[in-house]
Amino acid sequence: MTAWNPDAPLAGARERSMSLFNSQKQRRGGAATPVRRRPGIDFSITGLAYCAMMLFMGAAAVNTQANLLFGVFGLMIGIFLVSHFIAGLVLRKLQVHRVIPEHGTVASPMPLTYEFTNTKRYWPSLSVTLAEMDGVEGFTTQPHCYLLHAAPGMTASVPVEFIPKRRGLHGLNQYQLGTSFPFGFIKRAVNRSRKDMVLVFPPLAPVDRRLLSMCRSADNAGATMRPKPGGMDEFYGVKEYRAGENRRHIYWRRSARTGVMVSKLMTQAAPPRVLLLVDTYVKERSLEEHALVERSIAMAGSLASQTLDEGLSVGLFVFSDGWVGVHPTRGKRQRDELLTILARLPLNQSHDTQSLLDECYSFLESGTTPVLFTPRDVQMGLIERARGLMVVASASSPAARAWFKFDPSIDFAACMPPDQRPTIDPKDPASRQAPVDKPPAEPLKEAV
Repeated sequence: MTAWNPDAPLAGARERSMSLFNSQKQRRGGAATPVRRRPGIDFSITGLAYCAMMLFMGAAAVNTQANLLFGVFGLMIGIFLVSHFIAGLVLRKLQVHRVIPEHGTVASPMPLTYEFTNTKRYWPSLSVTLAEMDGVEGFTTQPHCYLLHAAPGMTASVPVEFIPKRRGLHGLNQYQLGTSFPFGFIKRAVNRSRKDMVLVFPPLAPVDRRLLSMCRSADNAGATMRPKPGGMDEFYGVKEYRAGENRRHIYWRRSARTGVMVSKLMTQAAPPRVLLLVDTYVKERSLEEHALVERSIAMAGSLASQTLDEGLSVGLFVFSDGWVGVHPTRGKRQRDELLTILARLPLNQSHDTQSLLDECYSFLESGTTPVLFTPRDVQMGLIERARGLMVVASASSPAARAWFKFDPSIDFAACMPPDQRPTIDPKDPASRQAPVDKPPAEPLKEAV
């Protein structure tokens, strides 16, 4: 007999609610983020009821000519005017400054701080809401925050968290301040502007160790460490001694035997170098094709982030309004540079996979492992195979997808910048999002 678990119904309800939330988030991903714009003067439901009661009291006072009713009617009009005046006074001389982080990541919470500075001398600002009007498409919901109190001449900080939806550089300019203080009858709103930029990286995911082991094969022999001259680890050779060099490196025995002053040349252990080749060619403007391209970009960004964290040298070669190549190196600055290039990649409809391979071999250095990220399955020709080891990660391949553990709630069809969104025709099923199937392999022609 199975024992009853009192937490089982709650756990099932939580799982159902989370699955419903993820499905709703996926459905919202492809659609535009709704923007709510308030009018300059608006009435709440309570305010409409109050106005109706005020008009009823005025009509009763006119019909009965009772002094008491006229007094109540005048009092209600005074409260209405005071509410309108105070609401406008709260929003006056209130300055807003955004404290934006260096970058955000798609589907990851991004912290943002709003600093409200009340430059009034005597009157505080109370119960103020802020809503962004520009750059909203880069987030899952319209960014907004709530300020409870800002004393006169003081600055109040309001930390909030947003979830970016699209990669790229998003501009935050116009915002709207609103309040219904003090009675909640009248809602006042003013539009102001302050230009700021937010950089959003593509979604990142943990990478399987099998792919990392492939990237560590820096040459055909499979060595994981390569000797590099200029260090102090091992003996590499000799060179002619030059004035000003350290005398401790002089090779006295060889110098005495040959009669020429020579010094020792030492080596340093250099980690393997990886060059990421990102294919962003879009054959047709459909959501399925864009989703595969965005997944390829996210896979390249994930591999670059994790390999650089482990001390490998990583470079990048991609088409971005011209062929852009970054030589492999290490460090946090290299990581930010590569992810910035991937985040701001434009739409590519002119340079296919073969063009990428033809251009990259002149940039590729010996001892570097090229990793090709492509939205479609490809077959390497004989010449491409003879040129060296190349790791191919196709976004349409289930085996390659298994190397990257992305959050299932990420909708790659909504990760492109807003200006790259394809036009969806409701009558054309090909332009709508469809399940991503594995297309037939596309052979690459052999370059001469």
